[in-house]
Amino acid sequence: MAGNSSRRGAIRRTGKGNPTAGSGGRVRRGLEGKGPTPKAEERPGHVAYKRRQRTEKTQRRPTRPRGGDSEWVAGRNSVVEALRAQLPVTAVYVAEGAERDGRLREVFRVTADRGIALLEVARPELDRLTGGAVHQGLAARVPAYEYAHPDDLLDRAAELGEPPLIVALDSVTDPRNLGAVVRSAAGFGAHGVLVPERRSAGMTAAAWKTSAGAAARVPVAQATNLTRQLKAYQAAGCMVVGLAADGEVSLPDLELADGPLVLVVGSEGGGLSRLVAETCDQLVAIPMAGKLESLNAGVAASVALYAIAQARA
Repeated sequence: MAGNSSRRGAIRRTGKGNPTAGSGGRVRRGLEGKGPTPKAEERPGHVAYKRRQRTEKTQRRPTRPRGGDSEWVAGRNSVVEALRAQLPVTAVYVAEGAERDGRLREVFRVTADRGIALLEVARPELDRLTGGAVHQGLAARVPAYEYAHPDDLLDRAAELGEPPLIVALDSVTDPRNLGAVVRSAAGFGAHGVLVPERRSAGMTAAAWKTSAGAAARVPVAQATNLTRQLKAYQAAGCMVVGLAADGEVSLPDLELADGPLVLVVGSEGGGLSRLVAETCDQLVAIPMAGKLESLNAGVAASVALYAIAQARA
């Protein structure tokens, strides 16, 4: 019977053991078209494809310093100051062939004493790591700051058996002001500093340096919404006072200083935002002689914390 595969000779076997049934099937499939030819940019082996890949890779490359969640401190003076300020440096990078001077020798000594990793890399690699910053052959890597939860500040006061004293910053965008506030908070017995997540300075390397190591002793917490967190502190029994040039109470006359207190400091230019000012239980003014209208956030917080510390003592 024609076409019966069991009939002798109906199936031809090749030398490779590959049976071929008739002359159709594969031959027809092999003659079928494969569609239009891809563009040159889409063919992996083509020069145009490789050129396109290089262009896309360049466009995706980040412009800020690389290092994941780390931050980079670049430059000889900056690295020396960071080490002196007890920043939590995890590694120091030195460019190959970098000129040795007193600053570099100090870095070598400090890293050896503290067990900090010291790595020598090619200068182009250091350029890449620091995002093209002027590093002078020296850079340090600092891990991202781990913020506390706002409730942790209350817990810290409870553990010490003291009435809470928290400093909250409203729209303070200069990290050096934040660092100065953290330093004052440590010096005058505050239990922590609160900053908003957005439109606010964070604990960058600049803030760490200005705090002169106090950031390792005083927790800094972040709030998703500052006004909502201030109300949560009020519900927990704290009084909220804000510093304002037109405050109804003079700082020396503040009667709330010895109780659970949240001190809110606004930016030098705009002061407290409307919602934050409306949330405060009292607005307090720092009395000043002369026509100077305001102090920067770091100085204002320091003056207020000193007065509160004196009242508590």
